[in-house]
Amino acid sequence: MFSFTADSSINSPATSMSHHAHYPPPTATSPPPSPLLEEDEVSPEEAYAFAAQRAKDEQFMPETRDGMVSVKSGGARVSEEDSEYELAARYGYGGRYEDQARSDARSEASSAFDENGRRIERMVDGGPMDRQQSADEKMMADLELLGENPGMPGFEYEDDEEDSPYPEVRASVSNYDDVDIPVLTFRSWLLGLGFASIVGGLNSFLNLRYPTVYLTPIIIQVVTYPLGKILAYVLPDRVWRAPRWAVRLGLEEEWSFNPGPFNIKEHTIILIMANAASSPAYALNYSTVVEKYYGIEQGVGLDILLVLTTQMIGFGVAGLCRRFLVYPASLIWPQNLVYCTLLNTLHAEDDTIDGGGGISRYSFFKWATIAAFVYYFLPGFLFTALSAFSFICWAVPNNAVVNQLFGVSSGLGMSMITFDWSQISYIGSPLVVPWWAEVNIFVGFVITFWIIAPIMYYTNVWYSAYLPISTSAVFDRFGQSYNTSAVVDIANMALNVTAYESYSPLFLPVTYSAVYGLAMASTTAFLTHTILYHGKEIMARMRNAKSEPDIHMKLMMQYPEVPEWWYMTYLAVFSGMSIALIYVWDVQTPIWALIVSLLLGFVYVLPGGFVYAMTSQEIGINLLVELMAGYMLPGQPLGNMIFKTYSLQSIGYALTFVQDLKLGHYLKVPPRATFWAQIIASICSCLVQVGVRRWVVRAVPDLCATDQSSFLTCPYAEVMYSASIIWGLIGPSRTFGIGQLYNPVLWWFLAGGLLPIIFWVAGKRWPTNHVLQLVNIPVMMTGALFMPPASGINYSSWFFVGFLFQYLARRKFFRWWAKFNFIFSAALDCGTVISTIMIFLCLQLPKNGTIAVNWWGNDVYTKTADWAGVPYLTPPEEGFGPATW
Repeated sequence: MFSFTADSSINSPATSMSHHAHYPPPTATSPPPSPLLEEDEVSPEEAYAFAAQRAKDEQFMPETRDGMVSVKSGGARVSEEDSEYELAARYGYGGRYEDQARSDARSEASSAFDENGRRIERMVDGGPMDRQQSADEKMMADLELLGENPGMPGFEYEDDEEDSPYPEVRASVSNYDDVDIPVLTFRSWLLGLGFASIVGGLNSFLNLRYPTVYLTPIIIQVVTYPLGKILAYVLPDRVWRAPRWAVRLGLEEEWSFNPGPFNIKEHTIILIMANAASSPAYALNYSTVVEKYYGIEQGVGLDILLVLTTQMIGFGVAGLCRRFLVYPASLIWPQNLVYCTLLNTLHAEDDTIDGGGGISRYSFFKWATIAAFVYYFLPGFLFTALSAFSFICWAVPNNAVVNQLFGVSSGLGMSMITFDWSQISYIGSPLVVPWWAEVNIFVGFVITFWIIAPIMYYTNVWYSAYLPISTSAVFDRFGQSYNTSAVVDIANMALNVTAYESYSPLFLPVTYSAVYGLAMASTTAFLTHTILYHGKEIMARMRNAKSEPDIHMKLMMQYPEVPEWWYMTYLAVFSGMSIALIYVWDVQTPIWALIVSLLLGFVYVLPGGFVYAMTSQEIGINLLVELMAGYMLPGQPLGNMIFKTYSLQSIGYALTFVQDLKLGHYLKVPPRATFWAQIIASICSCLVQVGVRRWVVRAVPDLCATDQSSFLTCPYAEVMYSASIIWGLIGPSRTFGIGQLYNPVLWWFLAGGLLPIIFWVAGKRWPTNHVLQLVNIPVMMTGALFMPPASGINYSSWFFVGFLFQYLARRKFFRWWAKFNFIFSAALDCGTVISTIMIFLCLQLPKNGTIAVNWWGNDVYTKTADWAGVPYLTPPEEGFGPATW
């Protein structure tokens, strides 16, 4: 029997596996063995000569590539740098012996045991492996396959091993799985539910404060890693058997408080719980507004039902969208790649770039996080002008036009740059969003806000020149912030029409009106684009949920799937509870309006999911929801808020849950484990957040007051209150109705529906035009909706950094990009958030924020016309605008 030590895998010469593969001896009917295998040592020249002869016999011709002679045979390219083993493995025993070789390798794998007597299973041709292949090993294999190894010129493979067709996914996600790794362990439940409760409650409290900071999932991901390691060290390892019913629900048959080392799947399920529960519940803003602004007590029962139903309805919708948003390989969900890369980095901390002297991802992440943490003290506290870097305005602080164009507070931000990562990543990390999406977003922003908006502003369209050019506030006809209390009868929750007619209509800054137009256009563009570009795929997946599975889908097929009727049951139960809520409590919302609000959210889940999954940009249908609620429920501010809450949260929570389902899909977490983790964490967080909010309302009598001593001014509740007046009491008919000032904005609905059709037809007419194939109208519109309060520097600096990493680095330094790009993004986020929290807790929270460094670098930008919001034209004393309204 011939045998040799394998320096690389049978399936992939770039993947290292330390085991012996035994090949069958030649028989009377077999071709003679390769001369390479009869020699203990073969020179590279002899090996290459043999490979060339073999290729010639198989009627393949040598070809020249980058000055190197290579031959193509059996799907592999071989150059002079190939080792004799690699040539022998590919050519010496190919063809009829390949199946036998793999079978022998499987037999060897199945009979291998570790020092504890447990069977070790290796991955051979799609089977289980003794461990998940590290991200670094996979990355090196991919780089060699792409010919990106600078140390081996001309070295190029065409791999037979199945993997994702997308380089981003290959560099971040393992294509191996170990089905025996425990997931729902005592450790994962303890840390997952513990952090879901603590972080959810803390973020709910911080949501009431301005300025504020949140604990993000990436912080939880980092903090829970050492805690998991500690629990693995201190917990007892006694084994228990689970009851049969628990196994059917997805629990492990045998379990222990300490089933072994803290593993990547436990860490993933902890992150999924945190993602599902850490965001402040949007529905709690409703109860805060009703109690603190309208003075109506509605009880804790309404809080619990409102938060629970809005989240669980989204959960039910998410499960029904798996076949469309989770299973397709093309929907990569970029933010999940950051999570996957960090998880792989933390759980493969000894891997280096080449198994030797290169820096590991773990070390890179550690040092980059420390650097980001230390650096943020500059733009975050010591030299804040680096954040608001409007250097042109500093030179001419009183020039109104210059400050309007180049300012960053109330200007368009044409000064281009900022040195603050939190500003650069304000609309999403530029190291995560794909380059094609970044181009679409920036083009949409430039056209709308750097071309159209200035033209409208300086020609005084809609009296906009009397207002600051860019702000999220609304104004009266005297150029002052609109005083809603002057037109509202709070006692009767009604509009004082007489006061309104004597006071003023609403006036919008030009960027705000442009955002309204984009928001209206995007709502129709989403639907048109989805039908044209994804309609066939949706219909195909309605017939066959798992058609054309990729490697990750194939590996997930090993686990029992969650039946769709489970999700449908949750959707039906919590929809029924929503109806009970509006029946028991007076929330000014009829049942038919609730049904419309839910259906409106459901309609946009798939269009929003496609955009979010490809670009990490969340869609916004706030304006459409408020507009519809204003027309359907005129003069009903509570009904407007309830309608808005159910519509927005049915889509918002659905996409959050879908993103986590894709994360579990990538990390091979059993679907039923993900199902129970999401449900239990959401319910737990709901109860905690309601409890925290109720405690704060009773413990802080002046909560939401503008002069509240601890800055608990309720900024998000105030926004919802203002919206309830503008859209609920004043109503859209007085702003956008026929004959009103902003009625032309409604034409953007039509434009949004037509633009995708135009580009779709053009793409069909000129299919080879690369630019037309990359234009995505919904992405172009959605990305620009951060204006205001975002400024131009958020977009320009984001685009510039994206160009450096997602275009230049990926094309010119693919080796570095594939290994470090996503982990660098995670490190920048992690270090900046931790530094922000430290500054907040240690320097801003004590002494009511009076600790400060008073010097030019911290106040130069506050002494400009940009900071003061100076308009282009001075409002006349008698006011501006139409004579009647």
